[in-house]
Amino acid sequence: MPEQYLEIGKITNTHGVMGEVRVQPWADSPDFLCKFKTLYVDSSHWPIKVERARVHKNMVILKLEGVTDVPSALAMRNAILYIDRADVKLPEGSFFLADIMGLEARDAQTGAVLGKIADIMDLPAGNVYVIRGGEREIMVPAVPQFIAETNVEGGYIRVNMMEGL
Repeated sequence: MPEQYLEIGKITNTHGVMGEVRVQPWADSPDFLCKFKTLYVDSSHWPIKVERARVHKNMVILKLEGVTDVPSALAMRNAILYIDRADVKLPEGSFFLADIMGLEARDAQTGAVLGKIADIMDLPAGNVYVIRGGEREIMVPAVPQFIAETNVEGGYIRVNMMEGL
């Protein structure tokens, strides 16, 4: 069963003197984080209302309810922010990266099991799936040329194996 709360970013610092916080977003786009009216703080998933949100230099600036000055914003530093999965409607064919961690990876041609997705590297050119199986580790770019199918409900991905993988 998928996790109800998903990590979305980390409060890194204050912004200005009115209690705004600077958030490093962990999403495809910082704009995604700006869509939420309620976020959840740390593993306790304590809900906090978002009064304002905007993107600034690939970071997100948030004005959170009850955070009204620099000391209260500083108290939030290093907090991990979460969203509730129920608050999100993903486009058809989209998925959360958290949902593919641990999926079985199969060779698209033979059906042979290659291992499981053990990690996802976020690189400038795009994500790379790290697949571990037995004694071997395979790094596969998460692009259609290499990923033939992602079936979250079925619990697997199919990988087009190419020479060098």
